Order: sequence, then structure tokens, then C-alpha cells
Amino acid sequence: MVRRVTKEDSGTFLKFLGTAGARFVMIKQLRASGGIWISCAGTNVLIDPGPGSIVRCNASRPKLDPSQLDAIVLTHRHLDHCGDINVMIEAMTEGGFRKRGAVFCPQDALGDDPVILRYVRTFPEKIELLRPEQTYEAGNFIFRTSPLHMHNVETYGLKFRLGNQTVGLLSDTRYFKGLEAFYKTDVLIIGVVFFKPRPEIDHLSLDDAKGLISALKPQKAILSHFGMSMLSARPSVLAQQLSRELRAEVVCAYDGMMLTF
Repeated sequence: MVRRVTKEDSGTFLKFLGTAGARFVMIKQLRASGGIWISCAGTNVLIDPGPGSIVRCNASRPKLDPSQLDAIVLTHRHLDHCGDINVMIEAMTEGGFRKRGAVFCPQDALGDDPVILRYVRTFPEKIELLRPEQTYEAGNFIFRTSPLHMHNVETYGLKFRLGNQTVGLLSDTRYFKGLEAFYKTDVLIIGVVFFKPRPEIDHLSLDDAKGLISALKPQKAILSHFGMSMLSARPSVLAQQLSRELRAEVVCAYDGMMLTF
């Protein structure tokens, strides 16, 4: 019998249910797009449940049981981050028959063109809107939002503590001065969509990631959320090259990768 991860599993870990970035890697499912599952001393949180999140939970070994979720967090409303938000709300609340859990999201996820459907909004115990540089709590999981990112929808990165380490999740944005001040953390997860800079599009490139890692000097930097150009350039090789060049621990995330704290 395959064991499920439940609230009785009081360990603290972070698991990548996908490392796809932007449209085409998601559409082709060259990398999965299920988001990030965090278990923090018995509190289970799902960040950015993109398309296939429910499938990746059930394919995980051990399985991740969405009915044991305590919260879902959306960094922003783009489909590669929120495609499965409604089904995961239903799963967290057992089809809406068990009112429980919290959803944290930007205002525009609920606006005139909502990504969270109206009929599921009564299922969680609460839906809380994210604001810049504010602190939020879901059980044992406490996180802080970044300044507003430079992206074409309302977007936030996150900072939180797992075990005795601080973790930064640098979501979609173009580079701007001010990222360094917020993302000074022990472990830094960077969404690197482009291999070469594309200034006309609000995403980070490998050069941006290199500059951030050099400035911030995290204990571990994790490259993730890859676009087509990054996959073509072999991100695992690029991470090794950055490690040597920067004399830092830089790793390439992969689907199913788990970090324990």
C-alpha cells in the first residue's frame, strides 16, 4: 500500500510538484506545473497549483493528500501558477462538504476576470488578500510577501522559515533594485524563465539569477520555473557552471525534488 503524507507526518519539507515556467513548457508538459507543496511541522500548504497539481499530488511517493491541506497560496493569477486552484480548493475542503483551510491570493484573482470561481469561494474558512510586505499565518506556516513585483498582473514573492532556515521564493518578475533587500535568505528559489535576457518581457534570465546569487550569497540557490530557452540550455549544467563560477551551492530543481529541514 502506498503511504500518504498526512498531518501526522510532523516533519518539515518542501517538494516541487513541477518546475515548468511560462506557457510553452507548461503546455507541452516538458516539465510538470503542479506548484510547491510545503509541510511545516504538521501544517500543509500548496503554493501556485498550476495545471496538473492534483495529478502530481496523487503521483507523489508517498502520496500527498490534498484533503490534508491547511492553505493554498497564489503568487499571481497566470495559468501556469493557478490552473488547478479551483480543484485544489475542492480537494482541500472535500468537495466543499468540509469547510476548512485558507486561500491567500492577490486581489485580481477575484476581480472581474476571476481565476477563483465564485462557487468555491465559500468552501474555505477564509480567503485573504495579499498585500505588499505583509505577514500572514496558516497554522505553523508563517510567510511574508515581497514588494509588488514588476509583472503584468499583481504578483508577489514569498519569504518564510522552515526549520531553522529562511526560504525565499522569487516568483515571476523583471529585475528591479529592491529584490536583494527582500530576498536575503538562507535558501533562495529563483524562477528563471529565460536563458538570455529579454527586456521586453517581465521575467528573469540566467544573468539576473547570477547577479542575485552573487549579491545575496544564500547558503543554497535553487533554479526553477524554466522556460523553453532554459531547458534547451540544460539547466542542470548551467547550475553546475554557476556553482563553480560563484563558488556557491547552486542546484537545478527537478520535478519531485524534495528538501527537508
